[in-house]
Amino acid sequence: MNQQQSGTKTTNWLKTLSIAALVTGAAILFTGCQKNNIEEIKAFYTTESLPIQEATNFETLFTDSGQVRFSLKAPKLLRFEADGRDYTEFPEGLELVKYDEHQKVISSITANYARQYLADHKWEAKNNVIATNANGDTLKTEVLYWEEKNERIYTDEFVKIIRTDQIITGIGFTSDQKMQNWKIRDPKGTIYVSVNNQQQSADTTQNINRNVKTDAEPLKGVLQMNKPAQ
Repeated sequence: MNQQQSGTKTTNWLKTLSIAALVTGAAILFTGCQKNNIEEIKAFYTTESLPIQEATNFETLFTDSGQVRFSLKAPKLLRFEADGRDYTEFPEGLELVKYDEHQKVISSITANYARQYLADHKWEAKNNVIATNANGDTLKTEVLYWEEKNERIYTDEFVKIIRTDQIITGIGFTSDQKMQNWKIRDPKGTIYVSVNNQQQSADTTQNINRNVKTDAEPLKGVLQMNKPAQ
């Protein structure tokens, strides 16, 4: 009889121990899963992926001493805070126009994507970037940077510059922000265009009666254009 009671107690104790172990294991598993899920959620929803500000059909003016210096238009604007390097993103592109003291347009930049790094006062434009100056010269590239403090624009990528009388291609470009004094680091070739038509287009490949001569050998060195002295 005592042996039977002892065996029953042992069996009950083992069942209780098994249940306790099962509950403890489930609790540990749940806690681990919960912790992992929280960490995954935190990793997914970082400040990098969540904008603190959003706007559509955005337009604004940048002024200095009461005078308009720049105008900005963008279909969409997103502002982010990321580890102290705040930036504004234009995922659907932008149009940035610079004016002189008489409110005349002296340069413009359009692109399909852009970022503005607020602390660095630096802009980055990508994908179908087109920049123009007051003379009608047009720069085409895929990446272009603008440093506001240094008042310069530059790229290390392939560029094409379209002027009224020539088309210049090369690798690497730097200029003042008015795009008046520029140079190409590694020129690749030049097409000279003689215009016999009063109407001149920024795209010299259309609607112009011209004679074209292409350099047989790629140019080497630095090609530089300075604004004529006034």
